[in-house]
Amino acid sequence: MADEEGIVIVDRPAPDQTQRAGAVPTPPQTVSVSGKAAFSADSSSQTPEPGEAVNPDDQLHMSGWQKTRLLEIARALKASEPVAPVTVRMFLSWFWSSQRRGRWITSWIRERLEEAGLTTTPDFESTYLDAEIAFELATGEANPITEAQGEPAQTVKAADNNETRVPPPAFADPTYRISKLAAANRVPVSVKADAKIAEAITLMMTNDFSQLPVMGNERDVKGMVSWQSIGTRLALGQAPTSARGAMDPHAEVSSDASLFTAIPVIVEQGYALVRSASDKRIVGIITTSDLSLQFQQLSEPFLLLGEIENHIRRIINARFTPDELAAAKDEADGTRSVASAADLTFGEYKRLLEEPSRWAALHLDLDRGVFIQILERVRVIRNDVMHFDPDGIEDASLATLREFVKFLRTLQTINAT
Repeated sequence: MADEEGIVIVDRPAPDQTQRAGAVPTPPQTVSVSGKAAFSADSSSQTPEPGEAVNPDDQLHMSGWQKTRLLEIARALKASEPVAPVTVRMFLSWFWSSQRRGRWITSWIRERLEEAGLTTTPDFESTYLDAEIAFELATGEANPITEAQGEPAQTVKAADNNETRVPPPAFADPTYRISKLAAANRVPVSVKADAKIAEAITLMMTNDFSQLPVMGNERDVKGMVSWQSIGTRLALGQAPTSARGAMDPHAEVSSDASLFTAIPVIVEQGYALVRSASDKRIVGIITTSDLSLQFQQLSEPFLLLGEIENHIRRIINARFTPDELAAAKDEADGTRSVASAADLTFGEYKRLLEEPSRWAALHLDLDRGVFIQILERVRVIRNDVMHFDPDGIEDASLATLREFVKFLRTLQTINAT
């Protein structure tokens, strides 16, 4: 429904996170200004894979659609009309139903924002995927990074009141900050200081919590009740009846803190409350379990790719001489010497095995075309992973790596390679 006083953009729901790249999206149907349809878009374009060539007709169609949408937002802002904020996830979906902030799509988005004279606050690359961003007119003034360096630093505070100064976020912030974690953006369940201890225990048991903040309001933290704090008092012969009587001092970190700056606090305390750097509210709680899941998400693709490369190198080294390997080298890189498969790039593995006679040398009764297709998919995923996408890789890409590793392990187990 159009707002007669401003711009309204009618969207489809955010795409499912498991949607595979290349699936046909349904673009937003209309952009309306003051109740009048400005234009419509069909659903003929597909999401390009990273590094994939884009159909010129699709690129022209979608880039015109994107540009019109952003220009309408800029026009509304210049006219002092309200423009509703959107989540980063929704914003990404405007561009070929993208789900992640990969290098290709973020570069494209920045070009479209610059063309429209817009910026986002906070920067769409630097904040949590489901956090809201607001559109602002670009000023074209001083370098935002230079300006940000002059702002007051934030603090990381542990229960012992030690503080560590950390810099504030800058435009296209390269630092992996606490605010990018999902757990840092979920307001924790809490109890009042005068709540009965049975209430706190029941909340922890029914939610499988190890600790619970005791709060006066969304900014005022009194302390933390935990199984440890309750057990310690019981062991010492105390029988607390309220949350106040069973709470310990709390640990907290700023939402702008670097993840790696905050890790020691979280490991030592078992958790850390997250306080918003902007409005000082408690906006999340991060536990050691959250850290474990986050590091699995960040590290698993690297470990899987490493195993895949080791399997491929073992297969290739067992079947080809150094001269045969050198023949697969990129002709433009004439000075590089090749003594083993470790001296080849992943793309050169593919080039080597694409040749039917070389494939035959592997003595594998498998379809060469299918194998090469999977190898190419892995190569594209590898390139994406090595550019350190802050949102990790898509579930479909992770599944591809897992399945290919399982396949290569099977070949090794049955001595087929």
